[in-house]
Amino acid sequence: MGPAFAIKSTSVLTRPFDFRAIPPTLVKRETAPRRTKIWEFNTNLHCSIIGTCLSNAEIRQVLKKFGMASQDCSDHELHGIAVSLAGRQDDAARALHKALDHRHKLAVNQFARADTEDALRTQWRDAVRRGDIPGAYWATLTHPQTNQTIIREAFGEVHMLSHLIGSANRADIRRLCQLEADKAALETKLDRQQQALHDAVVTRDTQINQLRQALADRIVTDAATNAPTEETTLHDLIADRERRLAVESRRRATLEERLQAMQAERDAERAARVAAERANAALRQELDAVEASLATSPEDSPSARLDNIVLLYVGGRPNQVAPMRAMVEGLGATFLHHDGGVENHQTLLPGLVSRCDFALFPVDCISHDAANATKSLCRQAGKRFIPLRSASATALLAALQAPEMTRMADAAD
Repeated sequence: MGPAFAIKSTSVLTRPFDFRAIPPTLVKRETAPRRTKIWEFNTNLHCSIIGTCLSNAEIRQVLKKFGMASQDCSDHELHGIAVSLAGRQDDAARALHKALDHRHKLAVNQFARADTEDALRTQWRDAVRRGDIPGAYWATLTHPQTNQTIIREAFGEVHMLSHLIGSANRADIRRLCQLEADKAALETKLDRQQQALHDAVVTRDTQINQLRQALADRIVTDAATNAPTEETTLHDLIADRERRLAVESRRRATLEERLQAMQAERDAERAARVAAERANAALRQELDAVEASLATSPEDSPSARLDNIVLLYVGGRPNQVAPMRAMVEGLGATFLHHDGGVENHQTLLPGLVSRCDFALFPVDCISHDAANATKSLCRQAGKRFIPLRSASATALLAALQAPEMTRMADAAD
C-alpha cells in the first residue's frame, strides 16, 4: 500500500469532479498576490478540504464556539455542517480557515518558499511521495501561485488515495479475523497465567505465615536456652526467605503489567470486531435480499410486489439509474430519480418529494446539501426517508424487501 496518512473518505470523492463548472474567480484570483481564503473556493472543493485537512476533534472544537456541535451530533453530521459553513464569508468560515492555518502552519511556511508554479508543483509531488498529504493539500490549494491545473492535479491525487484506503479496508478485515483467533488463544493463556499467579500468591502467603510463626517460636526457645548458634541459623533462613519473597514480588509485578497490556489489546480488538460485525451484518442483509430475489420471481411472491408505491431515489451513480429503475418498476412501483444537484437543480426536489411515498438516498454518493434537503423536505411532508449504506443495487434491493416497505404496499392496495 502507498504512504500512510490521515484522510477521511467523503461523498464528494465518489463521483467525477467537473473542473469546467468552477468559475475561474472561485478557483484562484490571478491578480491578488495572496493566499486564497476557504470561502473563495468552489463549494465542490470544501468537502475534500474539510475531510482531508481537519480531524473530527478539530471540527467539533470549532463548531462548539458557535453552538453548532451538540453531544448527539455524529462525526458525519459535524463534517456536513463544517462543509456548509466553509462557503460563507462570516465568522464561522474565518474560524475554519484559521484552524486549518494553525494545524498546517509548518506546511504553509514551507510551501511559501515556492515562487513559481513549477516549484509549487514540485513541492506538492514531493509531499505526496512522503505521504504528507493533509498539510501539503491545504498549502497547495491556498498558495498564491496555484492555478486550476495544479488544483485539478492535487484533487485527483486525494481522490485516488481515498480509493486505496477503501481497498485497504478489505485487508484489515482479513487481519481482524486472524487477530480474533490470536485473541482467543491469548485469553486462554492469560486465564492459565492468572490461575498460576493466584496459586503462587496463596502458597507464598501461607509459607510466610508459617515462617513467621516458626521464627517467633524459635526466638522464644533460643531466649530460654541461650543458643546463639541456632539464632544465627534462623537469621540466615530469614534472609534467604526474604530474598525469595523479593524475587516473587518482582515476578508478580511483571505478570500484572503483562496482564494489563493484554487486557488493553483485547479491548481494542473487541471494538474492531464489533465494527466489522456491523458491516458484515449489513452486507449479509443485502446478500439475503439478492438471494431471495433470485430464488423467487415477483409473480410467484405477491408479498414482494410494490404496486401503487412511488419511490424517489436521490443521488447515486448515473450508470446505475437505469438498472435500478427496471428493478423497481419490475416490482410494480413507480421510480423517480434526482441526481442530487449535479444536473438536476435542487429546486426540483420539493415537487418530487410531494409525489413519492418513500425517499431513498445512498450516504456514500450524495452531497451533504442534497441529503439534508431530502431529510428536511420529507419531515415537512410527513414522508419516510431511508438512508442506504451504499449506492449499489443490492442496498436498494434490501431496502425494497424491508418489512415497512411491504406494509406500505399492502396499505396502498
